[in-house]
Amino acid sequence: TDTTGSEVSMEAEGFKEQGNVYYVKKDYAEAFNFYTKAIDLCPKNASYYGNRAATFMMLSRYREALEDSQQAVRLDDTFVKGHMREGKCHLLLGNAMAASRCFQKVLELEPDNSQVQQELKNAESILEFERLAEISFEKRDFRMVVFCMDRALEPASACHRFKVLKAECLALLGRYPEAQSVASDILRMDSTNGDALYVRGLCLYYEDCIDKAVQFFIQALRMAPDHEKARLACRNAKALKAKKEEGNKAFKEGSFEEAYDLYSEALTIDPNNIKTNAKLYCNRATVGSKLNKLEQAIEDCTKAIKLDETYIKAYLRRAQCYMDTEQYEEAVRDYEKVYQTEKTKEHKNLLKNAQLELKKSKRKDYYKVLGVDKNATEDELKKAYRKRALMHHPDRHSGASAEMQKEEEKKFKEVGEAFTVLSDPKKKSRYDSGHDLEDDDMNMGLVTKCLFFFPAASGPGNFFFQFG
Repeated sequence: TDTTGSEVSMEAEGFKEQGNVYYVKKDYAEAFNFYTKAIDLCPKNASYYGNRAATFMMLSRYREALEDSQQAVRLDDTFVKGHMREGKCHLLLGNAMAASRCFQKVLELEPDNSQVQQELKNAESILEFERLAEISFEKRDFRMVVFCMDRALEPASACHRFKVLKAECLALLGRYPEAQSVASDILRMDSTNGDALYVRGLCLYYEDCIDKAVQFFIQALRMAPDHEKARLACRNAKALKAKKEEGNKAFKEGSFEEAYDLYSEALTIDPNNIKTNAKLYCNRATVGSKLNKLEQAIEDCTKAIKLDETYIKAYLRRAQCYMDTEQYEEAVRDYEKVYQTEKTKEHKNLLKNAQLELKKSKRKDYYKVLGVDKNATEDELKKAYRKRALMHHPDRHSGASAEMQKEEEKKFKEVGEAFTVLSDPKKKSRYDSGHDLEDDDMNMGLVTKCLFFFPAASGPGNFFFQFG
Protein backbone atom coordinates (compact mmCIF):
# COMPACT_ATOMS: atom_id res chain seq x y z
CA THR A 1 0.00 0.00 0.00
CA ASP A 2 2.85 2.36 0.87
CA THR A 3 4.41 1.74 -2.53
CA THR A 4 1.10 2.45 -4.21
CA GLY A 5 0.67 5.53 -2.04
CA SER A 6 4.10 6.87 -2.97
CA GLU A 7 3.49 6.08 -6.62
CA VAL A 8 0.25 8.09 -6.46
CA SER A 9 2.10 10.90 -4.73
CA MET A 10 4.79 10.85 -7.40
CA GLU A 11 2.19 10.87 -10.15
CA ALA A 12 0.41 13.77 -8.43
CA GLU A 13 3.76 15.61 -8.10
CA GLY A 14 4.29 15.01 -11.81
CA PHE A 15 0.93 16.61 -12.61
CA LYS A 16 1.80 19.54 -10.31
CA GLU A 17 5.18 20.02 -12.06
CA GLN A 18 3.45 20.00 -15.46
CA GLY A 19 0.91 22.48 -14.09
CA ASN A 20 3.81 24.72 -12.97
CA VAL A 21 5.32 24.64 -16.48
CA TYR A 22 2.03 25.78 -18.03
CA TYR A 23 1.58 28.38 -15.27
CA VAL A 24 4.99 29.91 -16.09
CA LYS A 25 3.98 29.95 -19.78
CA LYS A 26 0.78 31.77 -18.70
CA ASP A 27 -1.35 28.96 -20.13
CA TYR A 28 -3.60 29.04 -17.08
CA ALA A 29 -6.33 26.80 -18.52
CA GLU A 30 -3.85 23.95 -18.98
CA ALA A 31 -2.20 24.66 -15.62
CA PHE A 32 -5.68 24.40 -14.02
CA ASN A 33 -6.24 20.98 -15.67
CA PHE A 34 -2.99 19.53 -14.31
CA TYR A 35 -3.44 20.98 -10.80
CA THR A 36 -6.94 19.48 -10.75
CA LYS A 37 -5.49 16.05 -11.72
CA ALA A 38 -2.98 16.38 -8.88
CA ILE A 39 -5.80 17.27 -6.41
CA ASP A 40 -7.91 14.33 -7.62
CA LEU A 41 -5.00 11.99 -6.80
CA CYS A 42 -4.00 13.70 -3.51
CA PRO A 43 -7.00 15.64 -2.13
CA LYS A 44 -5.19 16.26 1.19
CA ASN A 45 -2.23 18.18 -0.23
CA ALA A 46 -2.51 21.89 0.72
CA SER A 47 0.04 23.13 -1.86
CA TYR A 48 -1.97 21.70 -4.79
CA TYR A 49 -5.02 23.70 -3.71
CA GLY A 50 -2.70 26.70 -3.25
CA ASN A 51 -1.38 26.36 -6.80
CA ARG A 52 -4.85 25.94 -8.27
CA ALA A 53 -6.04 28.97 -6.26
CA ALA A 54 -3.19 31.02 -7.83
CA THR A 55 -4.34 29.83 -11.28
CA PHE A 56 -7.96 30.75 -10.55
CA MET A 57 -6.74 34.20 -9.52
CA MET A 58 -4.91 34.63 -12.83
CA LEU A 59 -8.16 33.65 -14.58
CA SER A 60 -10.05 36.27 -12.47
CA ARG A 61 -12.17 33.46 -10.96
CA TYR A 62 -11.80 34.82 -7.45
CA ARG A 63 -14.64 32.97 -5.75
CA GLU A 64 -13.21 29.60 -6.80
CA ALA A 65 -9.73 30.84 -5.85
CA LEU A 66 -11.11 31.74 -2.40
CA GLU A 67 -12.58 28.23 -1.94
CA ASP A 68 -9.28 26.57 -2.88
CA SER A 69 -7.29 28.92 -0.58
CA GLN A 70 -9.64 28.15 2.31
CA GLN A 71 -9.28 24.42 1.66
CA ALA A 72 -5.48 24.82 1.57
CA VAL A 73 -5.30 26.51 5.02
CA ARG A 74 -7.80 24.01 6.46
CA LEU A 75 -5.34 21.26 5.48
CA ASP A 76 -2.28 23.25 6.69
CA ASP A 77 -2.86 26.16 9.09
CA THR A 78 0.81 27.24 8.78
CA PHE A 79 0.58 27.62 4.98
CA VAL A 80 1.53 31.31 4.64
CA LYS A 81 0.84 31.56 0.91
CA GLY A 82 -2.58 29.95 1.50
CA HIS A 83 -3.55 32.60 4.09
CA MET A 84 -2.12 35.33 1.87
CA ARG A 85 -4.14 34.18 -1.16
CA GLU A 86 -7.31 33.80 0.90
CA GLY A 87 -6.84 37.39 2.14
CA LYS A 88 -6.12 38.64 -1.35
CA CYS A 89 -9.31 36.97 -2.70
CA HIS A 90 -11.40 38.45 0.12
CA LEU A 91 -9.87 41.85 -0.66
CA LEU A 92 -10.55 41.62 -4.41
CA LEU A 93 -14.14 40.60 -3.65
CA GLY A 94 -14.54 43.58 -1.29
CA ASN A 95 -14.64 41.65 2.01
CA ALA A 96 -12.11 43.83 3.83
CA MET A 97 -12.84 42.52 7.36
CA ALA A 98 -12.31 38.89 6.34
CA ALA A 99 -9.19 39.92 4.39
CA SER A 100 -7.76 41.64 7.49
CA ARG A 101 -8.20 38.46 9.56
CA CYS A 102 -6.25 36.44 6.95
CA PHE A 103 -3.46 39.03 6.76
CA GLN A 104 -3.19 39.12 10.58
CA LYS A 105 -2.68 35.34 10.49
CA VAL A 106 0.17 35.82 7.99
CA LEU A 107 1.75 38.41 10.33
CA GLU A 108 1.57 35.94 13.21
CA LEU A 109 3.45 33.41 11.08
CA GLU A 110 5.84 35.93 9.47
CA PRO A 111 6.03 39.19 11.51
CA ASP A 112 8.43 40.85 9.04
CA ASN A 113 6.36 40.21 5.90
CA SER A 114 6.29 43.67 4.25
CA GLN A 115 3.83 42.66 1.49
CA VAL A 116 1.16 41.73 4.03
CA GLN A 117 1.61 45.05 5.85
CA GLN A 118 0.72 46.86 2.60
CA GLU A 119 -2.29 44.59 2.07
CA LEU A 120 -3.51 45.38 5.60
CA LYS A 121 -3.36 49.07 4.74
CA ASN A 122 -5.41 48.37 1.59
CA ALA A 123 -8.02 46.55 3.68
CA GLU A 124 -8.18 49.48 6.14
CA SER A 125 -8.58 52.01 3.31
CA ILE A 126 -11.45 49.96 1.81
CA LEU A 127 -13.25 49.96 5.18
CA GLU A 128 -12.72 53.73 5.44
CA PHE A 129 -14.08 54.37 1.93
CA GLU A 130 -17.08 52.11 2.64
CA ARG A 131 -17.84 54.08 5.81
CA LEU A 132 -17.53 57.43 4.03
CA ALA A 133 -19.69 56.19 1.12
CA GLU A 134 -22.46 55.13 3.51
CA ILE A 135 -22.52 58.58 5.19
CA SER A 136 -22.40 60.33 1.79
CA PHE A 137 -25.25 58.21 0.40
CA GLU A 138 -27.45 59.20 3.36
CA LYS A 139 -26.60 62.86 2.68
CA ARG A 140 -27.44 62.30 -1.01
CA ASP A 141 -23.89 63.31 -1.93
CA PHE A 142 -23.77 60.79 -4.78
CA ARG A 143 -20.62 62.28 -6.34
CA MET A 144 -18.70 61.51 -3.16
CA VAL A 145 -20.06 57.92 -3.16
CA VAL A 146 -18.81 57.44 -6.75
CA PHE A 147 -15.40 58.84 -5.70
CA CYS A 148 -15.24 56.47 -2.67
CA MET A 149 -16.24 53.45 -4.74
CA ASP A 150 -13.64 54.26 -7.41
CA ARG A 151 -10.98 54.38 -4.67
CA ALA A 152 -12.24 51.16 -3.04
CA LEU A 153 -12.37 49.36 -6.40
CA GLU A 154 -8.63 49.91 -6.95
CA PRO A 155 -7.72 47.10 -4.48
CA ALA A 156 -11.18 45.43 -4.68
CA SER A 157 -11.55 45.29 -8.47
CA ALA A 158 -13.86 42.24 -8.45
CA CYS A 159 -16.35 43.56 -5.90
CA HIS A 160 -19.81 43.59 -7.50
CA ARG A 161 -21.27 45.30 -4.43
CA PHE A 162 -19.03 48.36 -4.91
CA LYS A 163 -19.68 48.42 -8.66
CA VAL A 164 -23.43 48.29 -8.16
CA LEU A 165 -23.37 51.11 -5.59
CA LYS A 166 -21.25 53.18 -7.98
CA ALA A 167 -23.65 52.44 -10.86
CA GLU A 168 -26.69 53.32 -8.72
CA CYS A 169 -25.14 56.67 -7.78
CA LEU A 170 -24.18 57.39 -11.40
CA ALA A 171 -27.84 56.80 -12.28
CA LEU A 172 -28.94 59.12 -9.45
CA LEU A 173 -26.54 61.75 -10.86
CA GLY A 174 -28.12 61.39 -14.30
CA ARG A 175 -24.96 59.81 -15.78
CA TYR A 176 -26.99 57.00 -17.34
CA PRO A 177 -24.59 55.70 -20.05
CA GLU A 178 -21.83 55.24 -17.43
CA ALA A 179 -24.25 53.55 -15.02
CA GLN A 180 -25.56 51.26 -17.78
CA SER A 181 -22.00 50.34 -18.74
CA VAL A 182 -21.04 49.33 -15.17
CA ALA A 183 -24.25 47.30 -14.74
CA SER A 184 -23.78 45.58 -18.11
CA ASP A 185 -20.21 44.58 -17.20
CA ILE A 186 -21.52 42.87 -14.06
CA LEU A 187 -24.33 41.13 -15.97
CA ARG A 188 -21.83 39.79 -18.52
CA MET A 189 -20.06 37.99 -15.67
CA ASP A 190 -23.20 37.21 -13.65
CA SER A 191 -26.47 37.36 -15.62
CA THR A 192 -28.53 36.65 -12.50
CA ASN A 193 -27.18 39.59 -10.44
CA GLY A 194 -30.34 41.19 -9.04
CA ASP A 195 -28.52 44.43 -8.11
CA ALA A 196 -27.21 44.95 -11.64
CA LEU A 197 -30.65 44.21 -13.12
CA TYR A 198 -32.09 46.78 -10.70
CA VAL A 199 -29.57 49.43 -11.85
CA ARG A 200 -30.35 48.73 -15.52
CA GLY A 201 -34.03 49.24 -14.69
CA LEU A 202 -33.22 52.38 -12.69
CA CYS A 203 -31.42 53.97 -15.68
CA LEU A 204 -34.37 53.26 -17.97
CA TYR A 205 -36.79 54.54 -15.33
CA TYR A 206 -34.82 57.78 -14.93
CA GLU A 207 -34.67 58.18 -18.72
CA ASP A 208 -38.48 58.03 -18.74
CA CYS A 209 -38.62 54.56 -20.40
CA ILE A 210 -40.95 53.36 -17.68
CA ASP A 211 -42.39 50.20 -19.31
CA LYS A 212 -38.92 48.77 -20.08
CA ALA A 213 -37.75 49.75 -16.59
CA VAL A 214 -40.60 47.80 -14.95
CA GLN A 215 -39.51 44.66 -16.86
CA PHE A 216 -36.00 44.94 -15.39
CA PHE A 217 -37.34 45.52 -11.87
CA ILE A 218 -39.54 42.41 -12.18
CA GLN A 219 -36.52 40.40 -13.42
CA ALA A 220 -34.42 41.69 -10.49
CA LEU A 221 -37.16 40.61 -8.07
CA ARG A 222 -37.24 37.15 -9.66
CA MET A 223 -33.51 36.78 -9.01
CA ALA A 224 -33.65 38.43 -5.56
CA PRO A 225 -37.21 38.32 -4.15
CA ASP A 226 -36.18 40.43 -1.11
CA HIS A 227 -34.72 43.28 -3.21
CA GLU A 228 -36.44 46.21 -1.46
CA LYS A 229 -35.06 48.91 -3.77
CA ALA A 230 -36.29 47.07 -6.86
CA ARG A 231 -39.71 46.59 -5.26
CA LEU A 232 -39.98 50.30 -4.34
CA ALA A 233 -38.72 51.47 -7.76
CA CYS A 234 -41.21 49.15 -9.50
CA ARG A 235 -44.07 50.56 -7.41
CA ASN A 236 -42.93 54.18 -8.02
CA ALA A 237 -42.53 53.61 -11.76
CA LYS A 238 -46.07 52.25 -12.10
CA ALA A 239 -47.56 54.99 -9.89
CA LEU A 240 -45.70 57.76 -11.72
CA LYS A 241 -46.76 56.53 -15.13
CA ALA A 242 -50.42 56.20 -14.06
CA LYS A 243 -50.56 59.65 -12.42
CA LYS A 244 -48.84 61.38 -15.35
CA GLU A 245 -51.27 59.75 -17.81
CA GLU A 246 -54.25 60.81 -15.65
CA GLY A 247 -52.92 64.40 -15.71
CA ASN A 248 -52.48 64.31 -19.51
CA LYS A 249 -56.01 62.97 -19.95
CA ALA A 250 -57.51 65.72 -17.74
CA PHE A 251 -55.53 68.36 -19.68
CA LYS A 252 -56.77 67.07 -23.06
CA GLU A 253 -60.33 67.14 -21.75
CA GLY A 254 -59.87 70.78 -20.70
CA SER A 255 -60.08 70.03 -16.94
CA PHE A 256 -57.14 72.27 -16.15
CA GLU A 257 -57.60 72.52 -12.36
CA GLU A 258 -57.79 68.72 -12.13
CA ALA A 259 -54.74 68.31 -14.41
CA TYR A 260 -52.81 70.81 -12.26
CA ASP A 261 -53.58 68.80 -9.10
CA LEU A 262 -52.70 65.47 -10.75
CA TYR A 263 -49.32 66.75 -11.98
CA SER A 264 -48.68 68.12 -8.46
CA GLU A 265 -49.44 64.68 -6.97
CA ALA A 266 -47.19 62.97 -9.53
CA LEU A 267 -44.33 65.27 -8.51
CA THR A 268 -44.42 63.92 -4.94
CA ILE A 269 -43.94 60.26 -5.99
CA ASP A 270 -40.18 60.16 -6.61
CA PRO A 271 -37.91 63.24 -6.25
CA ASN A 272 -35.01 61.25 -7.76
CA ASN A 273 -36.66 60.83 -11.16
CA ILE A 274 -35.17 63.94 -12.71
CA LYS A 275 -36.28 63.53 -16.34
CA THR A 276 -39.90 62.61 -15.61
CA ASN A 277 -40.17 65.34 -12.96
CA ALA A 278 -38.80 67.91 -15.42
CA LYS A 279 -41.60 66.92 -17.84
CA LEU A 280 -44.16 67.09 -15.03
CA TYR A 281 -43.05 70.59 -14.03
CA CYS A 282 -43.26 71.69 -17.67
CA ASN A 283 -46.72 70.09 -18.04
CA ARG A 284 -47.88 71.83 -14.86
CA ALA A 285 -46.50 75.12 -16.22
CA THR A 286 -48.56 74.64 -19.39
CA VAL A 287 -51.67 74.11 -17.28
CA GLY A 288 -50.69 77.02 -15.02
CA SER A 289 -50.48 79.39 -18.00
CA LYS A 290 -53.95 78.24 -19.11
CA LEU A 291 -55.21 79.04 -15.60
CA ASN A 292 -53.48 82.44 -15.75
CA LYS A 293 -51.06 81.44 -12.96
CA LEU A 294 -48.21 82.94 -14.97
CA GLU A 295 -45.69 83.55 -12.18
CA GLN A 296 -46.19 79.97 -10.93
CA ALA A 297 -45.82 78.72 -14.49
CA ILE A 298 -42.50 80.59 -14.80
CA GLU A 299 -41.38 79.04 -11.49
CA ASP A 300 -42.32 75.54 -12.71
CA CYS A 301 -40.39 76.02 -15.96
CA THR A 302 -37.36 77.19 -13.95
CA LYS A 303 -37.60 74.02 -11.82
CA ALA A 304 -37.84 71.89 -14.98
CA ILE A 305 -34.74 73.60 -16.45
CA LYS A 306 -32.85 73.16 -13.18
CA LEU A 307 -33.51 69.42 -13.44
CA ASP A 308 -32.74 69.21 -17.17
CA GLU A 309 -30.75 72.09 -18.68
CA THR A 310 -31.27 70.73 -22.20
CA TYR A 311 -35.08 70.81 -21.98
CA ILE A 312 -36.00 73.10 -24.92
CA LYS A 313 -39.76 72.82 -24.33
CA ALA A 314 -39.37 74.30 -20.82
CA TYR A 315 -37.34 77.26 -22.17
CA LEU A 316 -40.01 77.91 -24.82
CA ARG A 317 -42.84 77.70 -22.29
CA ARG A 318 -41.05 80.03 -19.86
CA ALA A 319 -40.22 82.50 -22.63
CA GLN A 320 -43.90 82.65 -23.62
CA CYS A 321 -44.87 83.29 -19.98
CA TYR A 322 -42.26 86.06 -19.82
CA MET A 323 -43.78 87.59 -22.97
CA ASP A 324 -47.26 87.39 -21.44
CA THR A 325 -46.03 89.16 -18.30
CA GLU A 326 -44.06 91.75 -20.34
CA GLN A 327 -40.69 90.54 -18.97
CA TYR A 328 -39.10 90.93 -22.39
CA GLU A 329 -35.41 90.82 -21.43
CA GLU A 330 -35.92 87.41 -19.79
CA ALA A 331 -37.93 86.23 -22.81
CA VAL A 332 -35.14 87.29 -25.19
CA ARG A 333 -32.60 85.43 -23.03
CA ASP A 334 -34.64 82.20 -23.20
CA TYR A 335 -35.34 82.48 -26.93
CA GLU A 336 -31.62 83.11 -27.56
CA LYS A 337 -30.78 79.93 -25.64
CA VAL A 338 -33.33 77.98 -27.72
CA TYR A 339 -32.13 79.46 -31.03
CA GLN A 340 -28.48 78.65 -30.18
CA THR A 341 -29.50 75.03 -29.58
CA GLU A 342 -31.98 74.59 -32.45
CA LYS A 343 -31.59 77.10 -35.28
CA THR A 344 -35.07 76.74 -36.83
CA LYS A 345 -37.05 79.42 -38.67
CA GLU A 346 -39.76 79.26 -35.99
CA HIS A 347 -37.25 79.86 -33.18
CA LYS A 348 -35.67 82.72 -35.14
CA ASN A 349 -39.06 84.42 -35.52
CA LEU A 350 -39.87 83.97 -31.83
CA LEU A 351 -36.52 85.57 -30.92
CA LYS A 352 -37.03 88.48 -33.36
CA ASN A 353 -40.50 89.12 -31.98
CA ALA A 354 -39.22 89.14 -28.38
CA GLN A 355 -36.36 91.49 -29.34
CA LEU A 356 -38.89 93.80 -31.00
CA GLU A 357 -41.15 93.81 -27.93
CA LEU A 358 -38.11 94.53 -25.76
CA LYS A 359 -37.18 97.48 -28.01
CA LYS A 360 -40.75 98.76 -27.87
CA SER A 361 -40.85 98.46 -24.08
CA LYS A 362 -37.72 100.59 -23.70
CA ARG A 363 -39.04 103.64 -25.56
CA LYS A 364 -41.75 105.97 -24.27
CA ASP A 365 -45.12 104.28 -23.91
CA TYR A 366 -47.35 106.85 -25.59
CA TYR A 367 -50.47 104.96 -24.54
CA LYS A 368 -49.42 105.31 -20.89
CA VAL A 369 -48.54 108.97 -21.42
CA LEU A 370 -52.12 109.65 -22.56
CA GLY A 371 -53.68 107.15 -20.15
CA VAL A 372 -55.49 105.15 -22.88
CA ASP A 373 -55.38 101.54 -23.99
CA LYS A 374 -54.06 100.37 -27.36
CA ASN A 375 -57.49 100.13 -28.94
CA ALA A 376 -58.58 103.72 -28.10
CA THR A 377 -60.72 105.49 -30.75
CA GLU A 378 -59.83 108.82 -32.32
CA ASP A 379 -62.32 110.61 -30.04
CA GLU A 380 -60.93 108.89 -26.94
CA LEU A 381 -57.41 109.93 -27.95
CA LYS A 382 -58.46 113.59 -28.42
CA LYS A 383 -60.31 113.62 -25.11
CA ALA A 384 -57.37 112.06 -23.29
CA TYR A 385 -54.95 114.45 -24.94
CA ARG A 386 -56.97 117.54 -23.94
CA LYS A 387 -57.25 116.28 -20.37
CA ARG A 388 -53.50 115.52 -20.00
CA ALA A 389 -52.37 118.68 -21.82
CA LEU A 390 -54.57 120.77 -19.53
CA MET A 391 -53.16 118.96 -16.49
CA HIS A 392 -49.52 119.67 -17.44
CA HIS A 393 -49.84 123.07 -19.24
CA PRO A 394 -47.12 125.51 -18.09
CA ASP A 395 -49.70 128.25 -17.19
CA ARG A 396 -51.28 125.94 -14.65
CA HIS A 397 -47.94 125.60 -12.84
CA SER A 398 -46.62 129.18 -13.13
CA GLY A 399 -46.61 129.53 -9.34
CA ALA A 400 -44.73 126.27 -8.74
CA SER A 401 -41.01 125.86 -8.05
CA ALA A 402 -38.60 126.04 -11.00
CA GLU A 403 -37.98 122.30 -10.66
CA MET A 404 -41.71 121.49 -10.73
CA GLN A 405 -42.24 123.84 -13.72
CA LYS A 406 -39.47 122.02 -15.61
CA GLU A 407 -40.98 118.60 -14.81
CA GLU A 408 -44.49 119.66 -15.88
CA GLU A 409 -43.17 121.25 -19.08
CA LYS A 410 -41.43 117.94 -19.92
CA LYS A 411 -44.68 116.02 -19.34
CA PHE A 412 -46.60 118.58 -21.43
CA LYS A 413 -44.18 117.99 -24.34
CA GLU A 414 -44.50 114.20 -23.93
CA VAL A 415 -48.30 114.50 -24.13
CA GLY A 416 -47.87 116.46 -27.37
CA GLU A 417 -45.45 113.84 -28.75
CA ALA A 418 -47.80 111.02 -27.85
CA PHE A 419 -50.81 112.64 -29.47
CA THR A 420 -48.90 113.52 -32.65
CA VAL A 421 -47.94 109.86 -33.13
CA LEU A 422 -51.14 108.16 -32.04
CA SER A 423 -53.50 110.49 -33.89
CA ASP A 424 -51.72 109.83 -37.20
CA PRO A 425 -52.72 106.33 -38.50
CA LYS A 426 -49.43 105.88 -40.40
CA LYS A 427 -47.25 106.88 -37.46
CA LYS A 428 -49.39 104.92 -35.02
CA SER A 429 -48.96 101.81 -37.17
CA ARG A 430 -45.17 102.26 -37.27
CA TYR A 431 -45.13 102.88 -33.52
CA ASP A 432 -47.25 99.78 -32.77
CA SER A 433 -45.06 97.58 -34.96
CA GLY A 434 -41.94 98.83 -33.20
CA HIS A 435 -40.18 100.48 -36.11
CA ASP A 436 -37.58 103.01 -35.14
CA LEU A 437 -39.68 106.12 -34.75
CA GLU A 438 -36.68 108.41 -34.71
CA ASP A 439 -36.36 107.89 -38.48
CA ASP A 440 -39.45 110.07 -38.85
CA ASP A 441 -37.54 112.99 -37.35
CA MET A 442 -40.51 113.34 -35.07
CA ASN A 443 -38.80 114.36 -31.91
CA MET A 444 -37.95 117.67 -33.54
CA GLY A 445 -40.92 119.97 -33.76
CA LEU A 446 -43.37 117.42 -32.33
CA VAL A 447 -44.64 119.87 -29.81
CA THR A 448 -45.11 122.72 -32.30
CA LYS A 449 -47.37 120.43 -34.33
CA CYS A 450 -49.71 119.98 -31.38
CA LEU A 451 -49.55 123.34 -29.73
CA PHE A 452 -52.30 124.66 -32.01
CA PHE A 453 -54.51 123.44 -29.18
CA PHE A 454 -52.67 125.66 -26.71
CA PRO A 455 -51.22 129.00 -27.94
CA ALA A 456 -48.82 130.74 -25.55
CA ALA A 457 -50.67 131.73 -22.42
CA SER A 458 -50.53 135.42 -21.42
CA GLY A 459 -53.70 136.18 -19.56
CA PRO A 460 -57.05 135.03 -18.32
CA GLY A 461 -58.72 135.69 -21.64
CA ASN A 462 -56.61 133.26 -23.65
CA PHE A 463 -57.58 129.89 -25.14
CA PHE A 464 -56.21 127.87 -22.26
CA PHE A 465 -58.76 129.21 -19.81
CA GLN A 466 -61.63 129.07 -22.31
CA PHE A 467 -60.88 125.43 -23.03
CA GLY A 468 -63.65 123.15 -21.80
